[in-house]
Amino acid sequence: MNQMTLDINRIREDFPILKETMNGRPLVYLDSGATTLKPQVVTDAVNYYNTKKTSNVHRGVYQLSNDATELYEGAREKVKNLLNAKKVEEIVFTKGATQALNLVAQSYGLYNLKPGDEVIVSELEHHSSFLPWQHVARVTGAVLKFIPLDETGHITVENFKKVLSDKTRVVAINYVSNVMGYISPIKEITALAHEVGAIVSVDAAQAVPHMKIDVQDLDCDFLSFSGHKMCGPTGVGALYGKYELLNAMEPIEFGGEMIDIVGEVTSTWKDAPYRFEAGTPVIAGAIGLGAAIDYLQAIGFDEIAQHEYELRRYALEKLEELGGITIFNKDAKTGIISFNIDGVHPHDAATIYDAEGVCVRAGHHCAQPLMGWLCQPATLRASFYLYNTKEEVDAFIEATRKGKEFFDGVFF
Repeated sequence: MNQMTLDINRIREDFPILKETMNGRPLVYLDSGATTLKPQVVTDAVNYYNTKKTSNVHRGVYQLSNDATELYEGAREKVKNLLNAKKVEEIVFTKGATQALNLVAQSYGLYNLKPGDEVIVSELEHHSSFLPWQHVARVTGAVLKFIPLDETGHITVENFKKVLSDKTRVVAINYVSNVMGYISPIKEITALAHEVGAIVSVDAAQAVPHMKIDVQDLDCDFLSFSGHKMCGPTGVGALYGKYELLNAMEPIEFGGEMIDIVGEVTSTWKDAPYRFEAGTPVIAGAIGLGAAIDYLQAIGFDEIAQHEYELRRYALEKLEELGGITIFNKDAKTGIISFNIDGVHPHDAATIYDAEGVCVRAGHHCAQPLMGWLCQPATLRASFYLYNTKEEVDAFIEATRKGKEFFDGVFF
C-alpha cells in the first residue's frame, strides 16, 4: 500500500494552518507526537457551541442548556464507541491524559496501596504515566518495579514476567512509546496482571490517535488519552475505567455537579462518571473532541496507520542514505522516528530544521529515564500523521542534509 491510498490533497485542505509559512518557507509539520494540527470541522464544532449554544450543562431546565447537554453527552457517547467501552458511564472527561493518569493514581492508588505492595512501570514511560505512581509509592510505602527493556528498548511479555509477583497491585504502562514508537503487548500483560489480582492503567495518548482501540478486548482496567494528539482541542482528554472500579473510587476534586447529598459533616457523591467531573466541565473541548473522532473515523484508523508507517519507512531509507545519523527505533511500526545527527546536540540541530520551515521535536520528550537508558541527553523526533506527504519527507531529509553539512563545517 502506498500513501495514495488516502486522498492527501483533500485531507490537507481540511487543515488551514498548512497554508501558512514558517521562516518564509512552506510549513512542514512533523511534530504530531507533541500535538496535532486541527481540521476546520473541529474548530467549527467548538465555535458552534461558543457562538450558538453557550450555556452550562446538566443544570438548566431551559432549551439552550438542554442543547448544550446533548452536545456534551453526545461527545461522551462518541468516546465510548471509539474505545468500545461497555457503557457510556465508563468515560470520564478530563483536561488531558495527564489529568486522567493522575486521577487513577490518586483516587485508586492512594486509597488501595499499602507498604510492600508493588507497582510495575517501565523506563519507556512518559513522565505523566510514571511520576504519579512514584508519588503514590512515596506516600503509601509501595515499591516501584521496572520492566527490563530488551536490547532494542521494547517491553516484552517475557521481561514483564520477571518483575510480576503476587505482591503486584498495579501495572502502569504505555500502549505506544512517545519516543520509540514501540507498541506494548497490552493484552498479554493485562491478562498476566489480572492473574495476580493487579489492575492495569494504560497510557494511550500515542495510541488512540493512530489505531483502533478495543478496551473490552484488551481488558485493561483504565485507559487515558488526550484530545489534542488526535486533531481535537487542547485542554480535553478522557479516562476510560471499568464501571465497578470507577464507582468504588473516591473523587479527588470536590465542588458543584459531582455531589449527591451535601451535609454539614458528611456528603455523598454521584455515580461515575460525574463524581470525577467537579464544576463546569470542558464543554467546548469535549464537543470538539467528538468532532475530531467523527473526522478520524470517517478516514479510517487502519488507513491512517498505514500511511504513517509508509512515510516513516521512506524517511528511514533516506536518512540511512545520508549516513552519519543514529536512529534509535529502526523497527518501530508506528509513525515516530527518534534519531540524532552524529556529533550534534539535538537542540542545535533543531535550529536548522526551524530555519528550513520543518517542525521537529528536540529534547528528552518527558521521558528522562529512557534518555538514561539510551545514554543520550536528548533526541530529535519526527512524528508523522495523516496530513503529511512524501514531499514533506523530502523537505525533512534536505533539512537534515543541510544540518549535517553546516555542523560538519563548524566542528570539523
